[in-house]
Amino acid sequence: MDFYAKTFSELTASEIYEILKARMEVFLLEQNIVCLDIDGVDYDSLHVFFENEGRVEAYFRAFRYEDAVKIGRVLTREHGKGLGRKLMERGLEAVKSHFDCEKIILHSQKHAEGFYKKLGFETVSDEYLEEGVVHVTMELGVKCGVRNEE
Repeated sequence: MDFYAKTFSELTASEIYEILKARMEVFLLEQNIVCLDIDGVDYDSLHVFFENEGRVEAYFRAFRYEDAVKIGRVLTREHGKGLGRKLMERGLEAVKSHFDCEKIILHSQKHAEGFYKKLGFETVSDEYLEEGVVHVTMELGVKCGVRNEE
């Protein structure tokens, strides 16, 4: 399985297709979340993913958000095999080297809150509904690199 962290302009057409396919399969078909997934944010995001034989197996995107970097659209195709942890560990390192930031935030589905806590994230909000699913906002204080987006 290969790991990648790419800006939108670095992605191939096949990678974009497979990323969007994975997001639809997980969020729409598996979790029944109906929303406009193609929201324009992808153009300004770092796309972090594991790929196996052309298929995206795990993914998230990271982008500048207010005074932080926000991680979103986190998914794994298979659960309980440690791929989510590998994605986050490798992905957080990629985010830290790509962005100049002091804080990473994410909107976690409530059931995944414990997973992110194990990675050092802290819950900073009450529960709220986002796309019909209970979420909490979580933060991770970091020292990121100085590489600026091109």
